[in-house]
This record gives sequence, C-alpha cells and structure tokens, in this order.
Amino acid sequence: VQLQASGGGLVQPGGSLRLSCAASTSMFTIPNWGWYRQAPGKQRELVAAITSTGSTNYANSVKGRLTISRDNAKKTAYLQMNSLKPEDTAVYFCNANIPLQGSTWGQGTLVTVSS
Repeated sequence: VQLQASGGGLVQPGGSLRLSCAASTSMFTIPNWGWYRQAPGKQRELVAAITSTGSTNYANSVKGRLTISRDNAKKTAYLQMNSLKPEDTAVYFCNANIPLQGSTWGQGTLVTVSS
C-alpha cells in the first residue's frame, strides 16, 4: 500500500491550501493518520494527527489555522491550511499505520508561503 500526497504549491501569506493523502487500497480502514513537515535545516515534526474515532491533535504552532480530517470511504486524509505564514514553508508528509504493513510515509509535497 502506498500513500500519495498532493495539493502543495506556492501561496501568499494569509492564503490557504488543502493537502490530500490517498492510500492505494480499498481493503483496509486506516486507523490513524498524521501530517508532518520538514523545513530546510530542521527536523521533521508532527503537525496534526487524527485517530480512527476522529480525535485530533495539533502542534501548538498550527492550532486554529490547520485542520486535519479523514474520509474513510476514500481512504484519504486531508490537511486544510488557512492563514498560512512564511514559517509554514516546508515539505509536508503524510503518514499512516497500514494494517499488516506498519508505518508508511507518503512522498511529500512542498508548501511555499511567500509574497
């Protein structure tokens, strides 16, 4: 099973983007999803996570601006990003625990916030 992330791009400060991460399977329910990001010269950090019951967790730096959601039927997770700041610039990765496969990463999608 592979994860395909999409939706990154260039946006001005204050703008919005919506990232998607789709799993290439129709067989399993993905229990937990996470979005991470890695800025140049920095370690990868957890941005948002969502459990199978819909419970969410966010990094303090993105609370109130980013929202994680999931569509179990489509095997897809989303990250709605509003009020973007230059410091949100990073490569964003999705991660999911795939049954029988374990922790799996998407390929990353670049988000650049700049005027």
